Amino acid sequence: MSFNTALSGLQSASVDLSVTSNNIANVSTTGFKYSRGEFGDVFAVSPFGNSPTAVGNGVQVDNVSQQFGQGNLKFTDASLDMAISGQGYFVVSQDIAGTDLLYSRAGEFRVNKDSYIVNNDGRFLQTFPVDNDGNITSSSLNTTTPVQLPASTGTPSATTEVEIGVNLPASDLGKVSVDFDPSQSTSYNSSTSTTVFDSLGDSHVMTYYFVKDPTVPSTNTWDVYTFLDGNSIDVTGGAVIANTALGNTNVARLTFNNDGSLNNATPSPPTNTAIPLANGANALTIAHDFTNNITTQYSAGFSVNTLNADGFTTGNLTGIDISEEGLIQASYSNGVAQPLGKIAMADFPNSQGLANEGSSAWTETVDSGAVITGEAGTGRFGLIQSGALESSNVDLTAQLVNLITAQRNFQANAKSIETANTLTQTIIQIR
Repeated sequence: MSFNTALSGLQSASVDLSVTSNNIANVSTTGFKYSRGEFGDVFAVSPFGNSPTAVGNGVQVDNVSQQFGQGNLKFTDASLDMAISGQGYFVVSQDIAGTDLLYSRAGEFRVNKDSYIVNNDGRFLQTFPVDNDGNITSSSLNTTTPVQLPASTGTPSATTEVEIGVNLPASDLGKVSVDFDPSQSTSYNSSTSTTVFDSLGDSHVMTYYFVKDPTVPSTNTWDVYTFLDGNSIDVTGGAVIANTALGNTNVARLTFNNDGSLNNATPSPPTNTAIPLANGANALTIAHDFTNNITTQYSAGFSVNTLNADGFTTGNLTGIDISEEGLIQASYSNGVAQPLGKIAMADFPNSQGLANEGSSAWTETVDSGAVITGEAGTGRFGLIQSGALESSNVDLTAQLVNLITAQRNFQANAKSIETANTLTQTIIQIR
């Protein structure tokens, strides 16, 4: 039996050496989780009870288990390098359809020839669908999709609203005897302009001319003339002003309270409807929002506090931004950020029950328990660090010590076999 006992020791020491060598070999592998050999003694059990002189039968390998502790983060210059700080796994698929899901801690992602985000094995990063505000619309693995970066040019969006906040000087006098004419600065009190966009992405200049109206009993009334590219455009349903230079013009009208706050803007909101354009773009309809508590009539000089137009022109893709919560956004040169999806996160009741598929990726098994999904930074899931990678969690010093120990164990068991062989030869030589 001594041969078998020593042989079991050799086999276990060999497994220990193999496991330790594999750990050392992967000390620089991104997302790698080290393993350890777990051993148990072998003891012959008699149905008549344990004999006080019974001797064990050696050792056996009970398990080789991976240890899923957090590895150190190392920072890079690539925005598609990602590390999970805390619990969770990236979800990747073998194909675009999202079948054959695997789970990984290795965040070395890149863009393939079809503009999909994939890892080094060509597996597709899976994301949850999001709305225009970046909020998840479904957190089921059945609805995850791979991320495909958009074309290099974003789709333009026509302006539909301009938010305006100005201060109109309370001390300004009304223009009593002068017809409004944009070419004559003495015919209006103040003006300001902003850029708006049509459905083709072409830009246009929207100009506002503010004229204090002394013909209205209240001295806190102002007329607002709107012009697009130098051409007068009517405010739908606005006050009609007879004008020598422009003819009858529909304008917006602002009235203020005695404390300088805006009382109302009429119509509400003032809107230019179906403005025709010569470039073939769709006609523009633009509402003007003065009711933001920033339009005032104080004794200070004229000032523009807010002048924000929605809509945008085309823009070149300038980069991909990934938030700590896993939201992937495409950034354009026109300042637009387009949400593409939120990185799907997964976890398991028993990570040690996962089946290792290589390349720091695992698959679900009965022992791991059913997959749990969610988004980064919520519940049990850690945050995502863009521009970083998770290093192997191998402690090289500890592994080198274990390597020496396993080597000693192997040598000792080999010596046991040698000794047993010597004893056997001695018995054979007895005459």
